[in-house]
Amino acid sequence: MAAGYAELLRTRHAARLLVGTLIGRLPNATASIAIVLFTRAEGGSYGLAGALAAVYGVGNAVGQPLLGRAVDLYGQPRVQLPAALVSALGMVWLAWAGTGSAAAAYGAVVVAGLFTPPLEGGLRALWPGVLGGKEERVHAAYAMDAVAQEVMFTVGPLLVTLFVALWSPAVALVAMNAIGVLGALSVVVSEPSREWRSAPREAHWLGALRSRGLLALLGAFFFVGMALGSITVAGLAYADDHGGQAVYGWLMAALGLGALIGGVGYGARQWAGAPERRLRMLVALLAVCYLPLMLTVGPVAMTALAALSGVFLAPALACAFIVVDRHAPAGTVTEAFSWLVTFFGVGAAIGTAAAGPAVELGGTVAGFGVASVAGAAALVVLMVTQRVLALPGRTVAVAGSSGSLVKN
Repeated sequence: MAAGYAELLRTRHAARLLVGTLIGRLPNATASIAIVLFTRAEGGSYGLAGALAAVYGVGNAVGQPLLGRAVDLYGQPRVQLPAALVSALGMVWLAWAGTGSAAAAYGAVVVAGLFTPPLEGGLRALWPGVLGGKEERVHAAYAMDAVAQEVMFTVGPLLVTLFVALWSPAVALVAMNAIGVLGALSVVVSEPSREWRSAPREAHWLGALRSRGLLALLGAFFFVGMALGSITVAGLAYADDHGGQAVYGWLMAALGLGALIGGVGYGARQWAGAPERRLRMLVALLAVCYLPLMLTVGPVAMTALAALSGVFLAPALACAFIVVDRHAPAGTVTEAFSWLVTFFGVGAAIGTAAAGPAVELGGTVAGFGVASVAGAAALVVLMVTQRVLALPGRTVAVAGSSGSLVKN
């Protein structure tokens, strides 16, 4: 896009908000690996470790839209920082109590997951005000946001393993959440976060979910999440037959690298036309790029195919952020973005669960087949609902003190 990432980051508050949000989200990005490592260090079984990580994920999926709605109603500082503190206390509780009492351990991860602050949705709600309501700059910020997520999900696990190597899994749990609270604090004390107010909203129990266009998008990205979740399991099955954990690490790193390259390329230019139409094209390309994984070729070629499968992920996410903003009912933007996080995460969990039996019944090819089917399903949802998604965008109030309106 015309503005470019460097120019965006030179905008007042932009770098601080992006970095603060990424740091604040580190506990969420590293929770699964930190919980598993801690549980095993405490002598817990793999079954207990997986169950605790899954319960954390369910709590997170439930809490994100609820907290997002609270942010829209009461503002960011009143919700984000208290939620970050409570979530961190849940993980401190787990580190202190251990896994000797299963009930206490489950209670701790429920609290930690349920109160994970919706910083991701909050940042996207801030971009219009920070960037002066200029549509092309906001769209570039969404692309930059998608790229930054890939960096966070790469660096986060490395930090956890570093803390574990230097100290212990318990220290890793506490340290990552302490860092996360500092990140949330950096965001909520900033001027844009303190001054942000959601647009007036219609009282409705469904909140953001009363938008048919948003529901269509969420349905599609449930299947995108399912595809990614299945790849993590199918990739492990492939690695078991082709060299072990090192190969698995290369496959997952290549997937992230592909997403980084795709996101940088997508954000490097300005795109014309309706984002809904562009999203269908990007998801179609994403689905096509999952198909070659079923070839299960040698490790070098497979690593290249893994990178290819990730190329259109960050662009699809960046475009989805624009569509969310266009279809979210007035006054529900943080909640709407949080629902996207929830549907994507639940889809990933179901994809992980589905790929296991698929591998056992049909081998590695069947595991990657789940990703291909899920990618195709995401495209089908967008094709079937294209008339709903083609409805004109809404007029939204730009966050900040100016109170001006921007037509999306």
